[in-house]
Amino acid sequence: MTEDPLVDIARRLLEEIGEDPTRDGLRDTPKRFARWWREFIDYEPGSLDTLFESIGTSQLVVVSDIQVWSLCEHHLLPFKCAVTIAYRPGEKLLGLSKFARVAHQCAHRLQVQERLVDQIALEISTLSGTADVAVIAKGEHLCMTMRGVKAAAQMTSTAYRGDFGTDPKLRGELFDLLRA
Repeated sequence: MTEDPLVDIARRLLEEIGEDPTRDGLRDTPKRFARWWREFIDYEPGSLDTLFESIGTSQLVVVSDIQVWSLCEHHLLPFKCAVTIAYRPGEKLLGLSKFARVAHQCAHRLQVQERLVDQIALEISTLSGTADVAVIAKGEHLCMTMRGVKAAAQMTSTAYRGDFGTDPKLRGELFDLLRA
């Protein structure tokens, strides 16, 4: 046994599937496995502190196609999402990097896509001081592509808060921008 339980788990996993963890090619795999899990879960997206004073606008701000990876909490297999975040600035303007930082912060844990979009929407709303936030994620889940039905497909999930949830014209403007 090593001092790192994740190394031991990886070694045991290799043995359980009929592999020899001491053979060339696999000798360092348990350490790499442990390092990857810790790197993924302990991911630090950087500061979310730097915000800008609002410029007093109600314009629609959209940041689209933020690529994030997460792990399906049901199968421990990856899923990749393209995330779009829209908001109408409230008390604070968010710098462009904040959108990606928030998306990655929420994705780097065991997750389901539906919760992921809700968590992103809540964090953007909290940081910006506005209730008007929309998050759309399109993802491919390897738990469906590689196992079970073995079919590639895209799942889309949404979170609409504030006026995005009640104003069809605002949602329509968002959809028009995404089609452009």
